[in-house]
Amino acid sequence: MTTVEAFCRDTLRTHIAPPAIGSVKARIRHAARLLGWAPTRTRDAWYADPRISISGEELADVEALSGIYFARAEVDEVEAALARAARLLADRKEDRIGFLAAAALEAIGLLYRAGNQKPE
Repeated sequence: MTTVEAFCRDTLRTHIAPPAIGSVKARIRHAARLLGWAPTRTRDAWYADPRISISGEELADVEALSGIYFARAEVDEVEAALARAARLLADRKEDRIGFLAAAALEAIGLLYRAGNQKPE
């Protein structure tokens, strides 16, 4: 599952068809009607089926309907990682080796989560 599929899944579940609507089946139907997608396509996105690929138009539909933008979510994740790194720096000024190791692990995790590069 890519980050785009995860973004669509989470946005469908929390913003487009929140739990207050009722059962999962009712929520999927509701989301399908709002997005203008087929119910099976909406179900596949709901469960982030690994066989699907979200098109640019579908991502734009989800973003426009929810008001949440994929790029903004990525920026928030990067900002959170930078804040964690700054806290590590403040907490570990005397422990240089520990700081470098923690920073390297944080950077590897950020790259892995962003899908840009997988650590080996």
